[in-house]
Amino acid sequence: MRIAWLLDDTTISGATRVQLAQADALVARGHQVRLVTPGLPLTWRSSRAEWVYVDELRAYDASEDEVVIAATDEAFAIARLLAEGRARRIEPSFGPVIDEEVFRDRVPPDNEPLRVLLYGASQSERKGISDGYGAAAHARWFHQQFDLVRVSPYAPSREEPLDAVQEFHVALAAREMTRLMHSCDLLIAPSRRDEEVGLTAAEALAAGLAVVMTSIPPFLALDTQTDFALFAPEVKAVELGERLIEVLENDELRAHLRKRGREAAEKWRAGRAGERVEAWLRR
Repeated sequence: MRIAWLLDDTTISGATRVQLAQADALVARGHQVRLVTPGLPLTWRSSRAEWVYVDELRAYDASEDEVVIAATDEAFAIARLLAEGRARRIEPSFGPVIDEEVFRDRVPPDNEPLRVLLYGASQSERKGISDGYGAAAHARWFHQQFDLVRVSPYAPSREEPLDAVQEFHVALAAREMTRLMHSCDLLIAPSRRDEEVGLTAAEALAAGLAVVMTSIPPFLALDTQTDFALFAPEVKAVELGERLIEVLENDELRAHLRKRGREAAEKWRAGRAGERVEAWLRR
């Protein structure tokens, strides 16, 4: 199948990462995929698809494509103009797509002190980073010892309490992010209800990290059984901190979450994502 995939831009984001992984999964299944974008050349992730750079999406010639895919309202409106009857809107409900290199069959021993990862742009309220900081502060108030590792697509905002952070990484490429995640033991995922996919939380499960997350629909949908992580209500930093303390203090619980997390992540492997997207296209 000849497929054009319209990307609004190529900046680092979970939504873009998922679309690139979905496109690669289709390429792996034998489809011809063109990624069409007005964005800058991709530097933070590799892709097996063909790239077409345009001044604007409307300038693309879709006459040779069997289907034109878009993931946002704006891109889908353009897809319908370019290929009426052949345009398809892919929804976040397809879930995350986890690259194979993220998975680990064997998790190394815990670090001493434990390394707790907090990922996301503090400038985006839906990421709930302030709640993540609040959870870490609550745990430390009760004498928990750990290193807090921050990762963001952007430089830290002025409001971030950087004195609470032992490491801060900015705009990591995909492989660098995977290596860093593999160096950590836990993830705090404090996203709020308008989060669409929750890719980083899914990747942390695949990497064998114990995860403390908010009970929002994208996270709860990662598995039918909810024993793969500990959950707290969104915008409740103290409750999130209480869950963090439970994981930090209990070695057996941490080991259980690491095992169940890897099991829950299996359905989100890139190969299975390719099967789901291909079946959707054929329907």
